[in-house]
Amino acid sequence: MKKSIEIAICLFTIILVFSCNNAIKNKNNSIIVKDQSNLNAKDILGNPEYLAISYGGYRTKTRDIQPTIEEIKGDMKILNAMGVKILRTYNVHYDQAANTLEAIHQLKAEDPSFEMYVMLGMWIDCKNAFYREDGHPDHNQESKRNPIEVETAVELAKKYPHIVKILAVGNEAMVKWAEEYYVQPGVILKWVNHLQDLKKSEVLSKDLWITSSDNFASWGGGGAEYHVEDLEKLINAVDYISMHTYPMHDTHYNPVFWGSLESEIDLSKKEKIDAAMLRAQGYAKSQYDSVYNYIKSLGINKPIHIGETGWASFSSGLYGDSGSKATDEYKEGVYYQLMKDWTNSIGMSCFYFEAFDEHWKDAQNEKGSENHFGLFTVNGLANYALWDLVDQGVFEGLTRNGNPITKTYNGSIDELMKDVMVPTIKSTLK
Repeated sequence: MKKSIEIAICLFTIILVFSCNNAIKNKNNSIIVKDQSNLNAKDILGNPEYLAISYGGYRTKTRDIQPTIEEIKGDMKILNAMGVKILRTYNVHYDQAANTLEAIHQLKAEDPSFEMYVMLGMWIDCKNAFYREDGHPDHNQESKRNPIEVETAVELAKKYPHIVKILAVGNEAMVKWAEEYYVQPGVILKWVNHLQDLKKSEVLSKDLWITSSDNFASWGGGGAEYHVEDLEKLINAVDYISMHTYPMHDTHYNPVFWGSLESEIDLSKKEKIDAAMLRAQGYAKSQYDSVYNYIKSLGINKPIHIGETGWASFSSGLYGDSGSKATDEYKEGVYYQLMKDWTNSIGMSCFYFEAFDEHWKDAQNEKGSENHFGLFTVNGLANYALWDLVDQGVFEGLTRNGNPITKTYNGSIDELMKDVMVPTIKSTLK
């Protein structure tokens, strides 16, 4: 009898250990059994076990050459190794989005424990956007292609319901500085309502979350010109707010937080930069607060997640050594860690921009900042932000473009710091 009890206890212990190893913690810190088939946006957004990142996967200077399914599968293994389990894509009118979903589908078929989910983006713009039609952009009418974009996204969400957990209507489509293509909030509202209706009619899963991913100003954190009735209706209509914040860009456009203080003159180079980056994080937090406070003023309670933020590792222009002195790998790494720590600590997802450098974004200017937002280079070098993961061996056996994942600067912090710039001394900063 005693032996039977001992065996039973042993079996119970094994089962308990197995269960704990296959469990995740929810926001209330309670244990729930990890079952991929039942996971939805509400389970993965804000969960620090599910890091998020923006992904394109383009290898060349043109989007005429789309990343293949096999190339994307390699990228997925790299991102999964660093703990990323949620991707954000931007449009469905190129093969990249469908190829990404199929690549993840195949990886899951090969290994049922493989996890990767997608926030599938739809590109929304105005009539005559980028002068594609006749005349200048008409911001009060939408592009003829928008319905096709939405319909394609719906079909992909239906085809890959185990992967697509979020649909995003537009990317910075409402912010007024996007003069070549922005639309009024009513256009985004129209398509969000359309998708919510498809959920109600069970064409789409009721658990699929619908949002729009836009600049903090567009979500009411900017000036009064954004505070219109259709924006309030949109905030009510989405399942959560996906807001963008880019302190790096404002080191040039609104440098109220950027620079070194006179009181910091005697600090070391690293200490000056760390202090500047902490203020940059504070600036991002202030933009989050502005959106939160506006939504609260409307009497609305919606989750907010960072749909996009990032810091370029290089720039020959406004943000480089002849400009705000903001861009280098050290600052990129510090910002990445600061934003990850902050958002994880408050249960907020942060779709970091971006996974890999993409040189099509500024094809005519190889040294332009838009080409250098990746945590990895095109050929698989890990920027300073990820050096610790290389040391831990998480990328062992993985390659990109045939190259093993190794460190930039051959892993020499001294060599890296030679390229790091100290922000200009200012008498006062906010």
